[in-house]
Amino acid sequence: MRITQGTFSFLRDLTDEQIRAQIGYALGQGWAMSVEFTDDPHPRNTYWEMWDLPMFDVHDAAGVMYELNACRKAHPGQYIRLNAFDATRGFETVRLSFIVNRPKEEPELRLTRTETQGRSIRYSMQTVRESERGRT
Repeated sequence: MRITQGTFSFLRDLTDEQIRAQIGYALGQGWAMSVEFTDDPHPRNTYWEMWDLPMFDVHDAAGVMYELNACRKAHPGQYIRLNAFDATRGFETVRLSFIVNRPKEEPELRLTRTETQGRSIRYSMQTVRESERGRT
């Protein structure tokens, strides 16, 4: 199952050249970049681990690519995403966010439906690990 979160998530994985072009665009807009990683891509897991500090003073795509490659080397089997922040209104707003690294085998997400009091239905999502696949 392919996790689809962020910009470009329905496209094929971007090459490093395409990633560098997107970083260049974001930096050209005056946006600060950051690198984040996680092993839990659940849609409600919005707080991924931050790789180093946001790069407010980096104005060259090569600097961001250096940090991205360092994160890839340290966490090769995890999801890694780049975020671009815009501070023009006095607070940080995410303008661009996209996944740049994925594990070789992505987990499945399972939707669980539970009927509760008063005929209400509640839904929850759970990450299905490789060892749990095929179980019902």
